[in-house]
Amino acid sequence: MGFCIRIPLIGQITWPLTAALLLTSAASAADVRVFVGTYTNAQSKGIYSLQFDETSGKLSAPTLAAESESPSFLAMHPTGRYLYAANEHPSGPASAPGTISAFAVDGSSLKLINIVSSRGAGPCHVAVDRTGHWLFAANYAGGSIAAFPIQANGALGEASSFFQHTLTSVEPRQKEPHAHMVVLSPDNRFLLVADLGGDRVFVYRFDERSGKLTLNDPPAGILPPGSGPRHIAFSHDGKLLYVLSELKDTVTTFRWDAGKGALESADFISALPAGYTGSKSGAEIAVHPSGKFLYTSNRGHDSIAMFAIAADGKLTAQGHQPTRGKTPRNFTIDPSGKFLLAANQDSSTIAVFGIDEKTGKLAPVGDPVAVPTPVSILFAPRK
Repeated sequence: MGFCIRIPLIGQITWPLTAALLLTSAASAADVRVFVGTYTNAQSKGIYSLQFDETSGKLSAPTLAAESESPSFLAMHPTGRYLYAANEHPSGPASAPGTISAFAVDGSSLKLINIVSSRGAGPCHVAVDRTGHWLFAANYAGGSIAAFPIQANGALGEASSFFQHTLTSVEPRQKEPHAHMVVLSPDNRFLLVADLGGDRVFVYRFDERSGKLTLNDPPAGILPPGSGPRHIAFSHDGKLLYVLSELKDTVTTFRWDAGKGALESADFISALPAGYTGSKSGAEIAVHPSGKFLYTSNRGHDSIAMFAIAADGKLTAQGHQPTRGKTPRNFTIDPSGKFLLAANQDSSTIAVFGIDEKTGKLAPVGDPVAVPTPVSILFAPRK
């Protein structure tokens, strides 16, 4: 009799516990890690870590992942085991070379591995090739790029390639070259470099075995004088390159010849509302994982510009979403493609927006989360 009584009691206790464990597992499965680079100051100490819920769009409060001096752009190793940061404003003269920091990812924390010279002043962007053997850096103030070997333990070696740009253009900020972004082509055969000072997107041939870079022939895609190309993004099929110009705040579309590494200008559209006369400064550009939508951030107008991408790659403006903060610099789209996170540098917040899967339009989700002077947002890959 006692034995018969215990069976239902065990069942009554076990099933709720099992359900609770399953619910806890499901909740944690929806969470992904986010790392945020900042400009360091009295409030900010370096790189911060947050949890993001891909189901609700909720972003947790930040915790300090690692102290680092003005880590203004972050890049992840393909394995997810290492993170790299461009330290844009190191101590010392403005003309002094900046640094690149390598970290081991340990959950929500980052452990410093080593720091190397970026070989130029003001490094503002870094990228890792698909093999995980090479890192590239763009030095904004130095107007140069450099390549670095990545060792087996994630550490960076000294620069193995270096190129100094020399071209300038018509605007006051274009009296010197300003390399602003380094991006690998989809097939990993070319490195493309947006240079704000020279109104060029330079193309380098890249040997992924040796890490050697050589300037391509033709060497660059050319933008109208005074454009100031800042950031670039390939279309979903890799046949087009979208170039955001910081000074004119426009998007120029180039056709990409993957065999020759050649860029041919194809289209042009403003990232600002018609008739807008305020300050303008384009910052970030990204294509949605579906390949159907493109977004750019507008500092001054403090908005995200939304575009629909047609089957032939042509962009159609879909309006603007205020970022609920000042100076939206970097933004990123979460791995699920359901949300966009925008870093409002001068209001020290990150705002989350839901993405309509049919139209690509954005809608605010929750309240912005306080993060000191955020300038780069990076999702860590799932384990």
